[in-house]
Amino acid sequence: MSDLRIRPARVDELDQVEGLWLEASHWLAARGIDQWQYPPRRWRMEGAVRAGDCHLAFREGLLVGTVTVERQADLEWWADDDPDAALYVHDLVVSRVAAGQSVGARLLDWAGLLAAQREKPWLRLEAWKTNGLLHRYYLDRGFELLRIVDLPHRHSGALFQRSTGLAVAPEGDG
Repeated sequence: MSDLRIRPARVDELDQVEGLWLEASHWLAARGIDQWQYPPRRWRMEGAVRAGDCHLAFREGLLVGTVTVERQADLEWWADDDPDAALYVHDLVVSRVAAGQSVGARLLDWAGLLAAQREKPWLRLEAWKTNGLLHRYYLDRGFELLRIVDLPHRHSGALFQRSTGLAVAPEGDG
């Protein structure tokens, strides 16, 4: 991870966070994937930035990704799973200029180290229910699929976790 510089996003960088999300949304749509095909939830992004949970990743001064890592569990997903035993990853996005350079895996490893430092045994995330390629991505990075929860008002619901002691950043992921 030495080639990435990861730091909390600032409020004046909210447009950049939103821009990465929009780039990913358009890329997904071009591939026929229905994930994130709604307007960005800027209010949620701003809340994560203000809370210090949204982080930006830079390589050689170029913004290459973002990830939000929260202490608070979404109890619609995690109420039965010892919610305080993990940190929770949201809105992991890698810029297309850095696709295939292991940025996503390195951000996940960084989040896992952060969770370990906070004495949490698990790093957790919920993924889009219908994005099988994304599910495979997380499985290939050491996550276990716990279950898929089907809530009619939510598109996410594929619940994954991995031990915070695991780092598996392979070369060439998106």
